[in-house]
Amino acid sequence: MFIIFHKQKIYTYFISLITVILLFCMAGTLTNGKETIETSSTNERLLPIYNVKTNDKKVALTMNCAWNADDVDVILKILEENNIRITFFMVGDWIDKYPEATKKIYNAGHEIGTHSNTHPHVKNLSYEENIKEIEESNDKIEKITGSRTNLYRTPYGEYNETVIKAAQDKGYYTIQWSLDTLDYTGINGDKMWNRIKDKISPGDIILMHNGTEHTADSLDMLLKNIQKKGLQIVKISELIYKDNYTIDVNGTQNQN
Repeated sequence: MFIIFHKQKIYTYFISLITVILLFCMAGTLTNGKETIETSSTNERLLPIYNVKTNDKKVALTMNCAWNADDVDVILKILEENNIRITFFMVGDWIDKYPEATKKIYNAGHEIGTHSNTHPHVKNLSYEENIKEIEESNDKIEKITGSRTNLYRTPYGEYNETVIKAAQDKGYYTIQWSLDTLDYTGINGDKMWNRIKDKISPGDIILMHNGTEHTADSLDMLLKNIQKKGLQIVKISELIYKDNYTIDVNGTQNQN
């Protein structure tokens, strides 16, 4: 009887142990599944458009307007002589100071995007404050040009989930850049070109600024050198996809 009881006891313990192990394994599987989903969700960050994957030999030239307007006439003359239209991202405060320059740029056929209203550090702003910065500057663009824009470039190139979400929810495409001329540092045109000449490729977005020491006197050379590489210089709206697209982890916009 003792032996039979002992065997039954051992058998019961064995079954219990197997049950515990199976339950542990199932719990582990469920936990791992949950972790995978959370990781996937975390990786789906909201990003601006840095460049565009395209088979068209096009690049977009963009110019931020935040300082003065002393060189606007020269810049417009050079762009007209080269039959090129680009995108100007304007700060609302700049528009207030230079409404005539804003009107000249628009009337010359160039595209205007918003660069915020007061050029703050937008990462420090709330969702509502970010929307206010964008919309108030767009109101000023509309007052001068008669139309609104759906293009936005963040001040200082700063962004986080709140910044991008605010712009996205109001129907804006947030535009970063893939090539920086560093014109705002005061370097000359040769140095600007040396920075980008071996990197430039279809789909790139180039960053420049008006109101710098050498942007205006370097622009003609830069335009011609870009074209010599077989690339057409276009506005942002002629480069990016408007719908059915994704933005990968590198900020490259891809057509679905």
